[in-house]
Amino acid sequence: MTDKLPLNVEALLPGGDDRCVDRLVRDLTADSHIEHAHVVQDAGPSRLCVHYDSAMTAADVEQRTRHIASKIDAQYGHLRWAATDLAEHREENQALIGQLDAMVGVVEARLDTDGLRIEFERDRITADELVAVITGGQSQSTPPASTDEDHGDHEHGWGMVFGERSELIFAALSGVFLLTGFLLASLADTARSVEMVFYGLAFVFGAFFTAQETFQSVRRRRFEIDFLMLVAAAGAAALGEVAEGALLLFLFSIGHALEGYAMGRARRAIEALADLAPKTALVRRDRTGETIEVPVEQLRVGDVVVVRPNVRIAADGFVVAGTSSVDQAPVTGESVPVDKVPVTDVLRASVEPEQVDPSSRVFAGTINGAGAIEIQVTRLAVDSTLSRVVRLVSEAQVEVSPTQRFTDKFQRIFVPAVLVLVGVLLAAGWVIDEPFSATVYRALAVLVAASPCALAIATPSAVLSAVARAARSGVLIKGGASLETLGRVNAVAFDKTGTLTQGLPRIADIVVADGCDRTELLTIAVSVEQQSDHPLARAIVRDGSALLDDTEIPRATNVQSVTGRGVTADLEGALVQVGKRELFDDDTDELPSALANDVAELERSGRTTMLVRAGKRWLGAIGVMDTARHEAVDVVTGLTELGVKSTVMLSGDNQQVADAVAAEIGIQEARGDLMPEDKVTEIKRIRDQYGLVAMVGDGVNDAPALAAANVGIAMGAAGSDVALETADIALMADDLKALPFALKVSRQSNRIIAQNLWASLGVVAILIPATIFGLGIGPAVLIHEGSTLIVVANALRLLALRDRR
Repeated sequence: MTDKLPLNVEALLPGGDDRCVDRLVRDLTADSHIEHAHVVQDAGPSRLCVHYDSAMTAADVEQRTRHIASKIDAQYGHLRWAATDLAEHREENQALIGQLDAMVGVVEARLDTDGLRIEFERDRITADELVAVITGGQSQSTPPASTDEDHGDHEHGWGMVFGERSELIFAALSGVFLLTGFLLASLADTARSVEMVFYGLAFVFGAFFTAQETFQSVRRRRFEIDFLMLVAAAGAAALGEVAEGALLLFLFSIGHALEGYAMGRARRAIEALADLAPKTALVRRDRTGETIEVPVEQLRVGDVVVVRPNVRIAADGFVVAGTSSVDQAPVTGESVPVDKVPVTDVLRASVEPEQVDPSSRVFAGTINGAGAIEIQVTRLAVDSTLSRVVRLVSEAQVEVSPTQRFTDKFQRIFVPAVLVLVGVLLAAGWVIDEPFSATVYRALAVLVAASPCALAIATPSAVLSAVARAARSGVLIKGGASLETLGRVNAVAFDKTGTLTQGLPRIADIVVADGCDRTELLTIAVSVEQQSDHPLARAIVRDGSALLDDTEIPRATNVQSVTGRGVTADLEGALVQVGKRELFDDDTDELPSALANDVAELERSGRTTMLVRAGKRWLGAIGVMDTARHEAVDVVTGLTELGVKSTVMLSGDNQQVADAVAAEIGIQEARGDLMPEDKVTEIKRIRDQYGLVAMVGDGVNDAPALAAANVGIAMGAAGSDVALETADIALMADDLKALPFALKVSRQSNRIIAQNLWASLGVVAILIPATIFGLGIGPAVLIHEGSTLIVVANALRLLALRDRR
């Protein structure tokens, strides 16, 4: 018999991250006295649930757990360093990450929306040594870093007097002063000095933000696009072409501002997700039945929230009273409202909220229908599914895609090469007969033409737009690398149970062996399986209990799961085994021929068979059938139309069952009788045969296969913390129809990235020789900035991509 002990994770591992929690779970599970340990993240604060032998006391288990946690905490430290310029200085940050990762003692260094996070081994490196690397050895005004604390390094821009629109307003003012100078020069008989005043003002406002960015990049010993533009404008002014220099800065600044606005539109599409959840909630906390309105930040786990008709739900939880339909599109992308009913056992749902049926589970930000409901809160506001989706999508902006890495490397080579070319052109006056001022002007025009502005923005704008568009349809893509890889997959592998099938098997056949009756068979099977969470076990318990009516079911003890084979238990002094044929491979007692023939017939008809034996006595077999999802056929067809060359189903069921389901759905290849490690082998085989492969599963049972695939795609991630955190791509709803759309977004994104790269490189390739042979700075900058805006506009088309579900 087993008991459970819930413990506060934060109290065990103060400041520890998910890796340390995983280490704690792994070490606890390895303990011979502890059967199982897992984290319950549906409630806040996170709880560690330890399943242990009832022969032990809760105090002993807690002492063991704290001892293991203290050893982990003593071995691993964590450093967090806040930063405000992650997106703007992606390349420098990635270089820093690489430098930190290469250091002895650093376990992991990564970027997220909060800044830099580092895990390290305390006995091999110190936090102070890490801080010295981050700061470049410069002294800081903050105290020396210590483990598991936050540190900040903030840079503040000047001139943000108009908020987010400051750059656009400064560019507009530059244009106004430039136009005034032009008008005074052409229409009025004014002194040259007056014109120069307005051109000078155009210079100041046009160069204001460009100069700041140039200073920051030069300070980091980098020469970027802003530097090239500023040098070109200053050079033009030095040659007496003040108006052209001002025009260059105006067009560059207006282009940069509009580019920022366009990119901001994509970011706002992501930020809009955060505004879906209401700011307040109606809470019933006392026995009087009265409700009070509180900010959602003050909600506690266990609070009962009253949700009126046609309002947004304020927190994650489960329904305890009332029925309604809920529009879950903001979180899961489902187009049809989902009916919600109260849980049957509130106490059990409170203890194990992750096991609550989807028909009773609700999420913050979703919209209640016509009925009033009451929900019990299972997550704090900061830990809700919606909050985590927003955070994960935002973190996707920091991740650098392979194409972005290529363009970053290209720019590092290209910009110095342009400076060398400009230097060569400055010496042209020694070869051809022309004034030195004309030579300098030509060199500056080439400098403008060669600036790779469009190239720099080509990939980030497409990735950001695609991630934002996918999130609106309930598809969570963890950044540019996952997006690009999915767009290039040639094969898709599926788990069977719960992915291609309903995941709700039912008893289809009952075969009784000689000397046994149906009631005895079902009673023993239900007794053993009712302590298992496996879908087949739940089907036997659900349907078997209904067939037994009021028959008393004894309690089995010492229930143990045999991975991929079945369950064993002690029942009334006998060892009971319920499972597949493989569970009995090591036994000397052969299966009776009559029962073996019946089982073979069930398997040929596509049933999953569970044999039952008590001691040396064979009781019979139960045939279980899981029906295919009604949308599976259309999904497989849609993937084929999108260019997927192969679809493969991986199943732990026998090959005959796998073949029957695959034939019904239209899957090209089925592999049955697979253990979890066998699925990994199959993924590697598919990858060797077809190249890039995606694996679709539930994110928990199929974790090894998901990790082995080039892209891991988790189903029903809205209800699974593990799926949200581990998968490369998460389909928030338990709906396969989102898969073709995810592939469509990825492939369209790859096409747009390719279009943008060719367009930006093509413009540069045309403009450089054109400026060498006489094209002026003004036309060059018009074409240059125009191409940048075209590239961004092309990327924003992804926001309008239609989801034909």
